[in-house]
Amino acid sequence: MADHAKGTYQVTGWDEKPYQEQDGSPKLTRARFTNTFSGDFDGEGAAECLMAYPSDSSASFVGHQVFTGSVGDHKGSLVLQYSGAWVGGVAKAQWSVVPGSGTGELAGIKGTGGYVSGENGACDFTLDYEFE
Repeated sequence: MADHAKGTYQVTGWDEKPYQEQDGSPKLTRARFTNTFSGDFDGEGAAECLMAYPSDSSASFVGHQVFTGSVGDHKGSLVLQYSGAWVGGVAKAQWSVVPGSGTGELAGIKGTGGYVSGENGACDFTLDYEFE
Protein backbone atom coordinates (compact mmCIF):
# COMPACT_ATOMS: atom_id res chain seq x y z
CA MET A 1 0.00 0.00 0.00
CA ALA A 2 1.35 3.42 -0.99
CA ASP A 3 1.98 6.25 1.45
CA HIS A 4 0.80 9.76 0.59
CA ALA A 5 3.28 12.60 1.10
CA LYS A 6 2.41 16.27 0.83
CA GLY A 7 4.01 19.55 1.67
CA THR A 8 5.48 22.69 0.20
CA TYR A 9 8.72 23.57 -1.45
CA GLN A 10 10.05 27.10 -1.67
CA VAL A 11 12.16 28.14 -4.66
CA THR A 12 15.36 29.58 -3.18
CA GLY A 13 17.34 30.23 -6.36
CA TRP A 14 16.57 30.59 -10.08
CA ASP A 15 18.85 30.97 -13.10
CA GLU A 16 17.19 30.82 -16.53
CA LYS A 17 18.92 31.47 -19.84
CA PRO A 18 17.68 31.23 -23.43
CA TYR A 19 19.45 28.80 -25.73
CA GLN A 20 17.34 29.45 -28.82
CA GLU A 21 15.38 32.51 -29.90
CA GLN A 22 14.18 32.66 -33.52
CA ASP A 23 11.42 34.75 -35.02
CA GLY A 24 8.29 32.65 -35.45
CA SER A 25 9.48 29.90 -33.08
CA PRO A 26 8.94 29.50 -29.35
CA LYS A 27 11.77 30.78 -27.18
CA LEU A 28 13.67 27.85 -25.62
CA THR A 29 15.37 28.23 -22.24
CA ARG A 30 17.27 26.19 -19.67
CA ALA A 31 16.55 26.90 -16.00
CA ARG A 32 18.47 25.75 -12.95
CA PHE A 33 16.90 26.26 -9.57
CA THR A 34 17.10 25.24 -5.92
CA ASN A 35 14.34 24.54 -3.39
CA THR A 36 13.78 23.96 0.29
CA PHE A 37 11.16 21.26 1.04
CA SER A 38 8.96 21.08 4.15
CA GLY A 39 6.15 18.79 5.17
CA ASP A 40 6.38 15.04 4.55
CA PHE A 41 9.55 15.79 2.55
CA ASP A 42 12.17 17.66 4.57
CA GLY A 43 15.31 18.72 2.74
CA GLU A 44 16.79 20.44 -0.28
CA GLY A 45 16.22 20.15 -4.01
CA ALA A 46 18.28 21.06 -7.07
CA ALA A 47 16.64 21.01 -10.49
CA GLU A 48 17.34 21.55 -14.16
CA CYS A 49 14.50 22.28 -16.54
CA LEU A 50 14.04 22.85 -20.28
CA MET A 51 11.27 25.30 -21.16
CA ALA A 52 9.48 26.25 -24.40
CA TYR A 53 7.61 29.57 -24.46
CA PRO A 54 5.02 29.80 -27.27
CA SER A 55 4.04 33.19 -25.79
CA ASP A 56 5.16 35.55 -23.02
CA SER A 57 2.47 34.18 -20.70
CA SER A 58 2.78 30.42 -21.19
CA ALA A 59 5.39 27.68 -21.33
CA SER A 60 5.74 23.93 -21.29
CA PHE A 61 8.62 22.33 -19.40
CA VAL A 62 10.39 19.07 -18.59
CA GLY A 63 13.19 18.30 -16.17
CA HIS A 64 14.73 16.47 -13.25
CA GLN A 65 15.04 17.41 -9.60
CA VAL A 66 17.43 15.81 -7.12
CA PHE A 67 15.93 15.78 -3.61
CA THR A 68 18.20 15.18 -0.61
CA GLY A 69 16.71 14.82 2.85
CA SER A 70 13.98 12.71 4.42
CA VAL A 71 10.68 11.33 3.22
CA GLY A 72 8.80 10.42 6.37
CA ASP A 73 11.34 8.53 8.51
CA HIS A 74 13.56 7.56 5.55
CA LYS A 75 16.72 9.59 4.80
CA GLY A 76 18.61 9.70 1.52
CA SER A 77 18.16 11.15 -1.94
CA LEU A 78 16.05 10.51 -5.03
CA VAL A 79 15.50 11.95 -8.49
CA LEU A 80 12.10 13.26 -9.60
CA GLN A 81 11.31 13.53 -13.32
CA TYR A 82 8.63 16.07 -14.17
CA SER A 83 6.70 17.65 -17.01
CA GLY A 84 4.18 20.44 -16.92
CA ALA A 85 2.99 23.82 -18.05
CA TRP A 86 3.11 27.40 -16.86
CA VAL A 87 -0.02 29.38 -17.78
CA GLY A 88 -1.21 32.68 -16.36
CA GLY A 89 1.53 32.73 -13.73
CA VAL A 90 0.78 29.25 -12.35
CA ALA A 91 2.99 26.21 -12.92
CA LYS A 92 1.44 22.73 -12.72
CA ALA A 93 3.40 19.53 -13.20
CA GLN A 94 3.24 15.79 -12.81
CA TRP A 95 6.31 14.00 -11.47
CA SER A 96 7.54 10.52 -10.75
CA VAL A 97 10.50 9.00 -8.97
CA VAL A 98 13.13 7.85 -11.47
CA PRO A 99 13.39 4.05 -10.94
CA GLY A 100 16.57 3.05 -9.14
CA SER A 101 17.45 6.65 -8.15
CA GLY A 102 16.85 6.32 -4.40
CA THR A 103 19.91 6.24 -2.12
CA GLY A 104 20.37 5.48 1.57
CA GLU A 105 17.09 4.68 3.28
CA LEU A 106 15.26 5.86 0.11
CA ALA A 107 16.70 2.99 -1.96
CA GLY A 108 13.87 1.17 -3.75
CA ILE A 109 11.40 4.08 -3.54
CA LYS A 110 8.93 4.53 -6.38
CA GLY A 111 6.00 6.87 -6.77
CA THR A 112 4.06 9.54 -8.64
CA GLY A 113 2.55 12.91 -7.81
CA GLY A 114 2.81 16.51 -8.80
CA TYR A 115 2.90 20.13 -7.77
CA VAL A 116 1.13 23.45 -8.26
CA SER A 117 2.86 26.80 -7.78
CA GLY A 118 1.50 29.43 -5.45
CA GLU A 119 2.70 32.89 -4.57
CA ASN A 120 6.27 34.08 -4.09
CA GLY A 121 7.94 30.89 -5.34
CA ALA A 122 6.08 28.42 -3.10
CA CYS A 123 4.72 25.16 -4.57
CA ASP A 124 2.35 22.65 -2.97
CA PHE A 125 3.33 19.07 -3.82
CA THR A 126 2.13 15.49 -3.42
CA LEU A 127 3.77 12.12 -3.94
CA ASP A 128 2.16 8.70 -3.54
CA TYR A 129 5.09 6.37 -2.87
CA GLU A 130 6.09 2.91 -1.76
CA PHE A 131 9.23 0.83 -1.53
CA GLU A 132 10.03 -2.20 -3.68
